[in-house]
Order: sequence, then C-alpha cells, then structure tokens
Amino acid sequence: MLYLIPGLIRHRITHRPNLLKIVKNIGWLFFDKILRMGVGLLVGVWIARYLGPQQFGLLSFATAFVSLFAAIAGLGLQGIVVRDIVRKPDSKMATLGTAAGLQFGGGLIAYGLILGTIFWLRPEDSLVRLLVAILGSVMLFKASDVALYWFESQVLSKYTVWVQNGSFLVFAAIKVALMLLNAPLIAFAWAMMAEALLVAILMVAMLNWRGPGLRRLQVNLTRARQLLTDSWPLLLSGIAIVIYMKIDQIMLGLMIGDEAAGIYSAAVRISELWYFIPMMIVASVFPSILETRKHSNALYYQRLQQLYDLMVWLSVGVAFPTLFFSTPVIKQLFGEAFSASGPILAIHIWAAVFVFLGVAGSQWFLAENRQILHFQRTLLGALVNIALNGVLIPRFGPVGAAIATVISYATAAFLADAFQKETKQMFLMKAQALNIFSSIRRAVINTHAHDS
Repeated sequence: MLYLIPGLIRHRITHRPNLLKIVKNIGWLFFDKILRMGVGLLVGVWIARYLGPQQFGLLSFATAFVSLFAAIAGLGLQGIVVRDIVRKPDSKMATLGTAAGLQFGGGLIAYGLILGTIFWLRPEDSLVRLLVAILGSVMLFKASDVALYWFESQVLSKYTVWVQNGSFLVFAAIKVALMLLNAPLIAFAWAMMAEALLVAILMVAMLNWRGPGLRRLQVNLTRARQLLTDSWPLLLSGIAIVIYMKIDQIMLGLMIGDEAAGIYSAAVRISELWYFIPMMIVASVFPSILETRKHSNALYYQRLQQLYDLMVWLSVGVAFPTLFFSTPVIKQLFGEAFSASGPILAIHIWAAVFVFLGVAGSQWFLAENRQILHFQRTLLGALVNIALNGVLIPRFGPVGAAIATVISYATAAFLADAFQKETKQMFLMKAQALNIFSSIRRAVINTHAHDS
C-alpha cells in the first residue's frame, strides 16, 4: 500500500521502520473501514428504504439493545490484553488463552442477561423477543476476539482485514438477495448472526495460521485473576460507554415508538460512520505510545498532544460540512420518509468531536493504569445521558435525544477531566487541541523542529 502515499511523505518515513509499520497498519485499517463504510452505507440505506421507518426502527432497537450487553461479554479485556502482550511478550500464550476462556464465560453471562431482560421489558412483543434472541447469540462468539487482540498488538491488522472484509462482502450480497426476494424482517437478523459466526470461525483459523497457534495457548487461573483485576474498571467503563451511546435509541423505542427510533437511527447511522477514524488511528499508534513512555515522559506527552490535535482537526472537518448538508444527504440516501432525520444529524454529528477526543484520551488512562478514573467519566456520561433523555425526549422527541448525546459525550470525554487533580493536565491538553489556531501553530513548530 505504500505506493499510494505521496512521494515526499514516503521518502520521510522509509528509513523509520516503526513509523513505517504504523503507517502500513493504518493503511490496512483505512482500506477496511472505507470499504465497509461504502458498501455498508449502500446496503444499510437500501435495507432502511426496504423496511421503512417502523421496521427499520424495530431492527435498530433490537441491535442497540443487544449492544448494551456487549461490554459484559468483552470483560474490558481488549486494551489490557494488547498492553500486556507488548509489555510482557514471554507471557503472551497465557494472556491470550486465558482471555479467550474469560470471554467465552462472559459471552454466556451476557446472552443470559439479554434474554432475561428483553422478556421482562417487552413480554407481549414476540417479534422483538425473537429478533433480540437471534442477534444476542453473537455474544457466544466473543472468545474469537483474542485473534483481533493479537494482530493489533503486533500491528498486523491486514490479517483481520482479510477476514472481516471477505465475510462482510459475502453477507452484503446475501442481504441484497434477501431484499430482492422480499424476505421478512427476521431474515436480516439471521443474516447478521451468521456473519458474526463466520467471522469468529475465520478469525480463529487466522490466529492458528498467522499467529501463535491454538495449541500453544494456555489458560491460567493466576493470569485470569490478574487480567480481571486490571480490566474490571474497563468493563464497567465499557458498560457505561455503551449505555450513553445506545440508550437514546432504546429510550426512544420505549417512550415514543419504533418509528421514532427508526428516524433517529437513520441520522445516527450517518453520524457514527466516522467513528472508525479515531479507533483506527489509535489502534495503530497505541503500541508506539507505550514505547515512547519508556524513554521520555516529555516526548510521551508531546505525542499525546499531537494525537489530540489530530483528533480535533479530523472531527471538525467531518462535522462542519455535515451541519449544512445534513437534510439533503438524508433525503438523497434514505428518501422522503426519513426527512425528519436531517435536523437530528445536524446536531448529532458534533458528538464526533468528543468521541474522537475520548478515544484518544482513553489511551492515557490505560497507560497510567488509571482505569477507575476512566470508569468514573463514562459512568458520569451515562447518567447525564439518561437524565437528559428523560427530560428532552418527551418535549423534543428524537432531536432531544441528539442534544442529550452531544452534551453527555462532552461531559465524559472533556469536562470531567477538569475536576480531578490527576486529569487536569489532560483537560488542558484537550482544551488546547480544541483551539484550532493553537494546534496549527504547534504543528508548524514541530515540523520545523523535525526538519532542523
């Protein structure tokens, strides 16, 4: 993929192997997300048009409801496992094997909670219960995620891209076929579950082929206690994150109806398209950030500031034009039936600024082993979102849910840092990043310093 990089930039990174590896990894992740974003948007919009606001809202409600429990299945292990493989490569087999065992158990618990909760919330709605039961079964495949952790730790995302893109394209074609055959709503849920199953099988096979091999993995009770001791704050943070990212769709479905949830979900689908950008960049840079911290604390914080600056540039670059073109974009993609999604998108897109900053900032909490602080912020964001949704949804409907989302994201990813001594420096760094002119000046100074 290097031939796609402009010659001047390629010349500057050719003799820097670590940076070159990161750039290659970002390139693979970018290719993966662009392909999935393009094809996924096309097929997703087609499905929304095919189902209409009410049935699309029903599917969106079921998907959001299941996602509330995904953090339980993951147990907050991803960042911890990647960190420990980088820091303690001699223990990588025990780390991977133990994480797989833990996540299988977490998946079983999550699926049980999914079934119990949906039967309690909507006991008379058999279609919703069936949709949730089918989609929730993907929690049973979470153990395969250790393959993702391994390839992320080695900055070798191309292997996961092969698997995920291949499966994605196959099932995109299947979903198109379902629409052409006038399939019912439940068929799309089965397709989504089957895609997750195929990815899990192929990821395990890829780990066995290009990774350490399944037979070498070990399950160790002592290692399990260590992983859970480090990860439980991230587990709680993950639950809180999912709540304040998905509770709006669930509360809309419960308080107003499935059609309102469908209108809102159309806007969110466009807004959240861009969230892959910070995740892709941070996943590739995180191992390098950890290495920098070993050698120079000043350089470590300089790199973090540069990362915050980049996140703000990218997020504002997405949000600003969307503000003006939200309604035409919605009408062009989803049709007149979803025209009410335009104003929602114009508001919701500004949550991206704080999502981008939050993804970057999460690496500081992990590197400093301050997961409790991270959990406190995400819990605060979840509580703010639930409270604001409870007040704003009855008055403003889906628009109120969008306002609640932006405020809660800003609270969790930015404002909360100002109120604790340990994170005040992070607050100031993020505030500097939000000052676009200041961040441009820093970029110019850093460029001159590097050239000299």
